[in-house]
Amino acid sequence: MTEQQKKFPEFYVTAPQPCPYLPGRLERKLFTHLTHDKPPELIDRLLTTGFRRSQNIAYVPYCEGCQACVSVRVLVDEFEPNRTMRRISFKNRRLMARRIAPQPTSEQYRLFRTYIDARHNDGGMADMSVLDYRMMVEDSVINTFLTEYREKPDGADDLDIEKWPLKAAALCDRLSDGISMVYSYYDPTDPSLSLGTYMILEHAAFTRRLGLPYLYLGYWIEGSDKMGYKSRFVPQERLGPEQWERVDEAE
Repeated sequence: MTEQQKKFPEFYVTAPQPCPYLPGRLERKLFTHLTHDKPPELIDRLLTTGFRRSQNIAYVPYCEGCQACVSVRVLVDEFEPNRTMRRISFKNRRLMARRIAPQPTSEQYRLFRTYIDARHNDGGMADMSVLDYRMMVEDSVINTFLTEYREKPDGADDLDIEKWPLKAAALCDRLSDGISMVYSYYDPTDPSLSLGTYMILEHAAFTRRLGLPYLYLGYWIEGSDKMGYKSRFVPQERLGPEQWERVDEAE
């Protein structure tokens, strides 16, 4: 294999599997391996044009007769939280975001398992072990980071943030034009806190502070309750057949 061939991605297609989002449909994925010998510009190009990352795999839906999965990115400079979102931010005012290197901990895994068991115990991550979680966090060839959200106890010193209770976490990639939220999980015991929404709001503000234009949320799927929340963050762009297309109204 020549040096040029090593740098050019080889693509593969998965076998059909039941779609986890739309009943009665089958899903397939087109994917390639992300390795250190691939040019960073190539990897970035994939992840800013519709591919998603899972460990060192970049994939995109490749389903026959279905184009329901649509890549979504929020225009953070123009995004303004609505009244409901502002209430969510106020409810979570005791949380402090802490950006750290992608290093897994037992505390993270306990929260991850609590979240999976409560919200997705019949999904593809239901059987993830400690080792699986470690690989999800650590296995990346690009600029990846974790955001931990810890709740400040009454009278606590800010210097002791590592000792505060961990309430949520998000694994993210920094791309050339934005932040991509790869996977998030949180304490599911109080749904009224809407921690999933809060993490998107906080990352939108963080992305804007970095001077980057986009927050990538992955795939929005019309008709899927699991993915419907992404349409609330407007203005946003959705990747069409030819280009990113702007959407200004929430659905």
